[in-house]
Amino acid sequence: MPPAPGAVPGPSRPGAPAESAAESTRRLRRVPPEPVPSRPLPPQAPLWGAGQRPYVTFADPEGYDDERARPRPLGRRTRSQAVAAAVCLVLGAGLLTGAVTGSWLADDPGDDGRPGTFAAAGELWHSAPVDDLFPPTVDGRGAGPGGADRTWTRIAVAPDSGCAHAFDPLLREALAPAGCARLLRATYTDATRSHVTTVGLLFTKADAAAMTALADRFARQDLGVRTDLMPLPYAAEHTLAAGFGAHQRASWTVSVLTDAPVVVYAVSGWADGREVGDPQPAAAAMRADATTDVAQAGLGHEAQGLADRVERRLRKNAEPATEQPS
Repeated sequence: MPPAPGAVPGPSRPGAPAESAAESTRRLRRVPPEPVPSRPLPPQAPLWGAGQRPYVTFADPEGYDDERARPRPLGRRTRSQAVAAAVCLVLGAGLLTGAVTGSWLADDPGDDGRPGTFAAAGELWHSAPVDDLFPPTVDGRGAGPGGADRTWTRIAVAPDSGCAHAFDPLLREALAPAGCARLLRATYTDATRSHVTTVGLLFTKADAAAMTALADRFARQDLGVRTDLMPLPYAAEHTLAAGFGAHQRASWTVSVLTDAPVVVYAVSGWADGREVGDPQPAAAAMRADATTDVAQAGLGHEAQGLADRVERRLRKNAEPATEQPS
């Protein structure tokens, strides 16, 4: 109930000053806060004993491994974290390598619009000088039997041509799925002029997938070591290889590339035109325990060594077409 007119209300709680009659409302007066009783703080044990100095350590801070709150240093990795980091690193490197390899095989153009290495290699038959693919002299360091050095000298270069009469029928049939864009051949002799070797580059019309399928077929069916699938030599008239025909073939090798639309092959024989009744693939003739005349003469090394170096020249000439200028 409101106070009676003229009455002066008393204080609302102890300690508040009395209101005067001039005050119209209590809300305009400032009322001091009610004192809060103080409670003493509990005694705190000393951090170290009397006469002792504190020991400060700069060890790694601790975290917690799991819900059981077992401490572990935050600056160290657990075994599982280290393994996970290593796996991520390997996967990342694999993805990067796969991307580079995919760009090579898929013939992706570079950032500047130039063709990929696969396509660039396929154009070398008409863009590269003959001396870049078939040098006048080829150094075969360590290419002979027992790691002996070899040197081959070019004695003939065949005009670039198709493949109609360049292979025996069975080999032509085996290579047919890849097609024939152009065939380049050259014949070399060794430093003693005792042997002759024809090396060839068959530029196909196939893409990377078709070349991979052809290479798989050659490997799976051992087509590269069958005597009925030997390449034919190039016997240039008025040269040391004039008598190098089909019956003079002694050793050979055939390599189907998967990073270029090219089949690299080589076939070797004696320079004196002798016939060979038992030719031997280069891989077999190069074995240390091989005792045939072909193997003892090093004709397997002649074919394989020259084919390997011409293949390297092919790759070297294909790479600059996709390199970025420095």
